[in-house]
Amino acid sequence: MAGVTAPEPHAAARIPEQSRGEHTHSEPPAPRLVQRHSVRGQILDALRTALVGGELVPGEVYSAPALGARFGVSATPVREAMQQLAIEGAVEVVPNRGFRVTERTPRELAELAEIRALIEVPVMLRLARTVPADRWRDLWPLAEATSAAAARGDRAHYAESDRAFHRAVLSLAGNAQLVAVAEDLHRRSQWPLVAGPAIRRADLVADAAEHAALLEALIAQDLPVVQSLVREHFTSGK
Repeated sequence: MAGVTAPEPHAAARIPEQSRGEHTHSEPPAPRLVQRHSVRGQILDALRTALVGGELVPGEVYSAPALGARFGVSATPVREAMQQLAIEGAVEVVPNRGFRVTERTPRELAELAEIRALIEVPVMLRLARTVPADRWRDLWPLAEATSAAAARGDRAHYAESDRAFHRAVLSLAGNAQLVAVAEDLHRRSQWPLVAGPAIRRADLVADAAEHAALLEALIAQDLPVVQSLVREHFTSGK
């Protein structure tokens, strides 16, 4: 499973594809207005979507005023959202210029997958032995949401629905701190690599199918299959 609860609402603003190169973007297209309620949260969601979708390019620098103009807001909520993304490791501050999208490597992605496996695999296996079938059936809509996003080839919504599925599974452990840590690692693992093969629709479809297969095994209480699926999910490096 790609390494996204019900899809989180996010601003629909889109950031046009930019040419590669280290420069500050200063010619925004026509602004797309967002609701003033919880502007910072909407901008943060929109920026996360743009990152996952590849519209914010690794290595490029983006200025808060230019991005603010695109969203039809001041630079302040954009700057605040970018500061949060810096904490998450998605961007880094470039003094007097803006924020550079982090250039991640396959090794970093593998390290995140290893940490996620150390946390999530034991929890999932324990839950497989203790959670009744009806609780697992309640997660079918989340698995179906990943399949729908995968069928559309929608990387951004797939990332959200993938996190939603994992979050719902881990929530059954009743440990809010565990869920928060796993969510942060999961989100970090979804930022695009600076170089590497493009994620194809077929990859997303195959990934979503793993969610369905896992739920089927959990409902049937087929522990050997659950163990095989969970371990393969993380060791495959997806």
